[in-house]
Amino acid sequence: MKKRKDYIDWDTYFLAMVQLNAMRSKDPVTQVGCVIVNDLKQVISTGYNGLPRGLNDDNYPWARDGELENTKYPYIVHAELNAILSSKESVRGGIIYTNLFPCNECSKSIIQSGIKKIIYSCDKYEDTVHNKIAKKMLKDAKVELVFKKAVKVSLN
Repeated sequence: MKKRKDYIDWDTYFLAMVQLNAMRSKDPVTQVGCVIVNDLKQVISTGYNGLPRGLNDDNYPWARDGELENTKYPYIVHAELNAILSSKESVRGGIIYTNLFPCNECSKSIIQSGIKKIIYSCDKYEDTVHNKIAKKMLKDAKVELVFKKAVKVSLN
């Protein structure tokens, strides 16, 4: 008997994990997941967008519009930063997988932590100034950027 030929590649595997992580987000509009792997293809951290650890999700706003303090934006920790901060070991030299291209703030953390490659499946904010700033910094820091088509994950 020969080995199976229809198995998924590593990128597809990790992007599927990203989707599962995104399902943990309580954000009613935007669910972002993240997986960081080392050069041995071992998962070293995961994350999703949500409130800082220990805060009660019911006591904070989830709105997108209104006065800043009445929106989700000043309270949410992005998936990428959650994964970097939650890692029990160095992420230096690792690959970060995410279903949304990182914002400029997360890009700074990615650069500072030494991650060398980003594999993402959506870039819906590519025309924004923040996205252009993120890409400039990542390019100058020699972080490789790879787009890979989104993976559909079903739990049914």
